[in-house]
Amino acid sequence: MADTWQECMDYAVMLARQAGEVVCEALENEMNAMIKSSPADLVMVTDQKVEKMLIASIKEKYPSRSFIGEESVAAGEKSVLTDNPTWIIDPIDGTTNFVHRFPFVPVSIGFVVNKKMEFGVVYSWIEDKMYTGRKGKGAFCNGQKLQVSQQEDITKSLLVTELGSSRTPETIKIILSNMEKLLCIPVHGIWGVGTAAVNMCLVATGGADVYYEMGIHRWDMAGAGIIVIKAGGMLMDVTGGPFDLMS
Repeated sequence: MADTWQECMDYAVMLARQAGEVVCEALENEMNAMIKSSPADLVMVTDQKVEKMLIASIKEKYPSRSFIGEESVAAGEKSVLTDNPTWIIDPIDGTTNFVHRFPFVPVSIGFVVNKKMEFGVVYSWIEDKMYTGRKGKGAFCNGQKLQVSQQEDITKSLLVTELGSSRTPETIKIILSNMEKLLCIPVHGIWGVGTAAVNMCLVATGGADVYYEMGIHRWDMAGAGIIVIKAGGMLMDVTGGPFDLMS
């Protein structure tokens, strides 16, 4: 079965490159964004096109597998994780970046077996960086092994986060209050590149020490989560408890 999962990961890498090419081509042509839950929560036709392409390709090769996709869920499909091997897809993680030509627009593909992350692929196609992580095999970027930072002093740490898509005064107040508390510790800084998947991969490289965010979804984390773990990092709930991909 291990060889089967390696074959699946190799296929995911190939699909991520193909998806990156489609998104790259669309970047030259598409500018119309649709608003989902707020003016900062956007979706493009390309999001939907790429997700459909990925799911169709995987279904043809692996017809018995299950899927969770960001755009499928947005369209009304249920987001249910069973023990069946499941592909969790975010076709464009960082749609606002895409709209503004901000150069971090990855394709994220996670693969979960028995509700446990088996492998993840994050392709930051503008940078041409292919991040991969697989249970028992380590984490890599373009073939180079990844290792998280060894920093244990938060006052010497660089954090990454995002402001999220909600623009309600109550949510903004909480987000800024949390940032204020961290900056007053003090920490070296709090950055963000507009995509959960790349933020997590930056932790896997050791370039950032911590990534935190509340309100992100399983498709934001399923690809990069296993990459962080196999680079020697850890995931946890914001309460400090065990990480739950479906929480």
